[in-house]
Amino acid sequence: MKTYRLLALVATIVILSATAITAGERYVGGDISLLPKYVNAGARYLTHTGTAIDDPLRFFADEGMNCMRVRLFVNPADYYGKEPDANACQDLEYIKPLCKQIKDAGHALMLDFHYSDYWADPSHQWTPKAWESLTDEQLYDKIYEYTHDVLTQLVEYGAAPDLIQPGNEISYGMLWGPADTPENRQLRVYSNSDANWDRFFNLLRRAISACREVCPKARILLHNERIARQSVMLDFFTRMQKAGIDYDEIALSYYPYYHGGIATLENAIKALESAFPTKPIQIVEFGYPYAWEIKGNYDLSATYPYTDEGQRRLTADLITMLNRHDSVTGLSWWWMEYNAYWTSLTGWYNAPLFDSRTGRATSALSELKNLKGSDGVTAITADDKTTADPHYYDLSGRAFHARPSAPGIYLHHGAKVIVN
Repeated sequence: MKTYRLLALVATIVILSATAITAGERYVGGDISLLPKYVNAGARYLTHTGTAIDDPLRFFADEGMNCMRVRLFVNPADYYGKEPDANACQDLEYIKPLCKQIKDAGHALMLDFHYSDYWADPSHQWTPKAWESLTDEQLYDKIYEYTHDVLTQLVEYGAAPDLIQPGNEISYGMLWGPADTPENRQLRVYSNSDANWDRFFNLLRRAISACREVCPKARILLHNERIARQSVMLDFFTRMQKAGIDYDEIALSYYPYYHGGIATLENAIKALESAFPTKPIQIVEFGYPYAWEIKGNYDLSATYPYTDEGQRRLTADLITMLNRHDSVTGLSWWWMEYNAYWTSLTGWYNAPLFDSRTGRATSALSELKNLKGSDGVTAITADDKTTADPHYYDLSGRAFHARPSAPGIYLHHGAKVIVN
């Protein structure tokens, strides 16, 4: 009986995994786009027991995390239409050092293109001010050129992304036009209409083309947050499939106070697994309060109080659910680094992984490593899987109902298979 351990295979086989994470390992971490700002403002990051954290990125790794997410705005200084938001400050020069630090610390890097000067989400997908006068054809070229240039600079800086989101929460399209103008609704995409979808597809194709050219090993994620409206979510990915959009993984947002209980997310995952069995799924945005309420559509505090323990318990129950699904390849906490302790920064956001009243890591932070497979690769043997079993298995033993789309080494019918 021969054991196929991944580390042993490295010496003899070209590993085709698309990222720094080994086959069978899941991405666990979060968005830390404001970490440099907090550190410079004097925020004190402490362990659960109150010990000072000298190197947050190393601390995250010690806690079992392996992937950090960074957002990117085109030119946040150009945003108009709302009061300036100091938290939307991530232009290319800002993120370069942070991305390099993430890579140097051994984490995978997830780059989140907003393609806007401001927060891009289902209600806001404003065209960058510098791009507003461009025609659609010119926008197709501009999104390619901009994406290509950003990635080229990051690669040259030693900070090549491992995962790339070409757009943030693009459930209704992107680059709608100037902020708060009548035109912005006319350029959205909806599940009950075919209008604007070809325009949206062309924008994605050009952006993804740049990603493939500059970072051919990076995983491309399409980000949708309509998990509570399954028909809209499924229509989105069905249209992507029919249009032949070249992407690798489905990316979802899950905020319990906006979307509802854990069952809502699980039902969405099941629907996606049924409709798109070869597409891995990542939860790229998640959060829940450790104190005080975040106004939303749902109040789960009777089951999960707004306390350190309530935040930990919801996180543990979420991970228990995610571990039931072979399709799930990652979980990222949104704005996990928020920490106003010992700074002049405000303390309104109460769903990070540090308590702004004490500077200490919350208990939920240590739950993330329990996402099955996040602590490395477990060896399996060819004899572990019978030849009659139709599933594919990665080297950690996760089963795939169809031939995996992710490059790597798998076992199928008792034999080793390399997927390109």
